[in-house]
Amino acid sequence: MVKVKHVIIALLVGAMGVMAVTWIFQSEEKKVKKQFDRLSKWASKQAGENTFTMAKKTREIGTLFTEQCQFKADIISFSGRYSREEIPSYAARARLPFLDLSLHFHDINISFPEKQAAKVFLTAKLTGKLSTGEQVDETHEVHILLRKNEKSWLFSEIEVVEVLKK
Repeated sequence: MVKVKHVIIALLVGAMGVMAVTWIFQSEEKKVKKQFDRLSKWASKQAGENTFTMAKKTREIGTLFTEQCQFKADIISFSGRYSREEIPSYAARARLPFLDLSLHFHDINISFPEKQAAKVFLTAKLTGKLSTGEQVDETHEVHILLRKNEKSWLFSEIEVVEVLKK
């Protein structure tokens, strides 16, 4: 009985060690992709989402951006430079008319032109249902520049290139 207990403890410690090593030595590409996973999670909205959840998600979205982030999106007249503090309020306003909303990223192509910079080309798909009942299904090609600070990769420049047709 004592040996079984020691084996179980050893397996648990070993598993935790493997997880720690994997987390510590993640590739830079995985770290960049994780930021897109976070943005997707926090931008999404489920039917019946309460105000507290909305506030938490939009506050978290702000943590993904540099102090000043450049947006170029002529299709929605949103081009400009926005501070990290402004972004959560814009995110909240963008999510407000939706009953449910999801944002997914596909065909992610990452390159590292400089040591602290990552260029990402991807396809963003936004789907949802407005409070008016209208369905939204949009796909855009997006070019993004992320900058690395001491801890993580942050969105620095975002350009919506074109609307892709079905």
